[in-house]
Amino acid sequence: MPHDEHRTIDPAELPPVVIRYLAAHRDTATALTTLTDDASVTDDGTTYEGTPAIAEWLGKAAGEYTYTTELTAAHRTDATHVTATHHLEGDFPGGQVDLRFRFTLRDGLIERLVIAP
Repeated sequence: MPHDEHRTIDPAELPPVVIRYLAAHRDTATALTTLTDDASVTDDGTTYEGTPAIAEWLGKAAGEYTYTTELTAAHRTDATHVTATHHLEGDFPGGQVDLRFRFTLRDGLIERLVIAP
C-alpha cells in the first residue's frame, strides 16, 4: 500500500493494540503490555528505549500534570504506521495542545511511538 499520510480513518478503526495503549497510557503496567521488548518512545524531544526507561517515563508523564484528552483524529499511512491526534487541556505550560501520537507496529505490538505537536 502506498504511503498516504493523510488517509483519515475512524478512530474505532485504529489497530486494537493502539486503542489499548491509548486507553491505558496512564496505567503503566497495562500500557507496557502493548509494547515490544525493544520499543522506543519519543516525547518532548527525548527518546526512551526499552521497557525500564519507558516505564519510568510513563510513571512521570502520568503524574506530572492534570489534564484531559480527547481523540480528535486518526490516520493510517500503511499497515504498520498509524497516527492518533489528541487534544489535551490541563495545568501544563500553555494549557492546551494538539499532540500526534505516531505509532509504528510490529507483530501486533507497538515498536515505536513518537509524540509531538
